[in-house]
Amino acid sequence: MKDFDGKVALVTGTTGIGLATARRLAAGGAAIIACGIDRAANAAMKAELASSGAEALVMDADVSVPDQVRGAVAAGVERFGGLDIIVNSAAVHPYGTAVSTDFDTWNKAMSVNVGSIYLTAHFGIPEMTRRGGGAIVNVASVQGFACQQNVAAYATTKGAIHTLTRALALDHARSGIRVNSVSPGSIRTPILEKAARGDHGSDADVEEAYRRFGEAHPIGRIGEPEEVAELIAFLCSAKAGFCTGADYKIDGGLTAGIGVK
Repeated sequence: MKDFDGKVALVTGTTGIGLATARRLAAGGAAIIACGIDRAANAAMKAELASSGAEALVMDADVSVPDQVRGAVAAGVERFGGLDIIVNSAAVHPYGTAVSTDFDTWNKAMSVNVGSIYLTAHFGIPEMTRRGGGAIVNVASVQGFACQQNVAAYATTKGAIHTLTRALALDHARSGIRVNSVSPGSIRTPILEKAARGDHGSDADVEEAYRRFGEAHPIGRIGEPEEVAELIAFLCSAKAGFCTGADYKIDGGLTAGIGVK
């Protein structure tokens, strides 16, 4: 028997960590409900999961919009019969200080990175409760602990995810729902690639940037989405049955040495 046989998982974000997590949960036997705004990425995920024989419903949906999240949850429950797991991976990563970040950008970061977690919980937890419980994993960041310069909005959202994770865990523990977060360091994702490439960088420039980013981590490299997906899968599984209300760093030792010269 696979570790997620009979389970239904909602995953937000269809690239990077979201894609790797959907693959891992599907390989474990879960039926997948996935949603994101990148239609090309959605189509690619749909084709990949179908070719692997996984049960999957991949939808174009903006997870910061209540009606679209409500619709995704409802469609998934109708198709698969319920909901057991939520993985919130969708995110935007604006750069800027509080002065240089305009209000629309600030609000977008809040509504996507934090608001989507509220929305999947708001519409998803009642369905999970009907199934007798489940697990939620929110993708935060080491930026929620010790941020760099010029990421005021992004870092704020990641700190908020840590707090919201604890609140959800306390509020819904007696319903059998466990809620945790993971905080990655630099991971090979489209968001990191965009930062590495800049405006005109070549593929070689990106790889050189990844090498530099990796040097900041004691382990000496950046992480892979599949590594984060394995941690998420553990937290979603019965093996993590006593884990709730906590954050789990997966950062190659990055934050262990911050401030050390």
